Amino acid sequence: MHAPIELADTAADVLARIRERAPRVHCITNSVAQQYTANMLLAAGAVPSMTISSEEIGAFVVGADALLVNLGTLDRERKSAVETAVKAAADKELPWLLDPVFIDRSPPRAQFGRALLAARPAVVRLNPAEFAALSGNQAELAAAARFAQANATIVALTGGVDIVSDGDRRVAIANGDPLMAAVTAMGCAGAAIVCAALAVEADPWLATLAALAAFGIAGEVAAQSAQGPGSFAVAMIDALHRLDRATLRARVKVS
Repeated sequence: MHAPIELADTAADVLARIRERAPRVHCITNSVAQQYTANMLLAAGAVPSMTISSEEIGAFVVGADALLVNLGTLDRERKSAVETAVKAAADKELPWLLDPVFIDRSPPRAQFGRALLAARPAVVRLNPAEFAALSGNQAELAAAARFAQANATIVALTGGVDIVSDGDRRVAIANGDPLMAAVTAMGCAGAAIVCAALAVEADPWLATLAALAAFGIAGEVAAQSAQGPGSFAVAMIDALHRLDRATLRARVKVS
């Protein structure tokens, strides 16, 4: 359990470190998500890189501060890049996040997701359907905690309310806006912001909850000026860039 003000201050501190240190996050993500994800990382103060070239991927990952592995468009080249990147991350002891997008739609993708889980991602960010496909259990709090503990990872179960668990600690974050679901790449960008937080915060549970709280609050701020999904996508970049401690403290919803 985290008190709201304590969580807001943690999020503010993590954002400040991202802005100060400009960590590089290497992203293997959806082809439809790359530009928006890169812009969101830049808005937060991080530096994105995106190559999936077999000749370059290892060097790019070794030179990064965190790695995002998103399975959204899992073509042959991306699958090979993921395998190389995860090995490079393990060799460097680099924090990485697994976002097993749509593993509930494809048995081969689910099998690949389970193989990646064995490589010990710091965080697994997924929705209830993806959790059920990966774990074999319904997305309930107790199941998420057991899964986190069994796999030595942080489970970030996202939806209307985001649940972050490491098996022992649990926080529910209720920030966000419905327009976030109307913009492609929004979830992918949120996962990338978690990676930026992992690069500057040694406790992956704290990094995850700080990033998700900040991201949800930025969504609420963006929605105030947006006319619809198109303007919201742009306003979200601006809101994350300008997010401050006072706004975090005023808006955080945590239990």
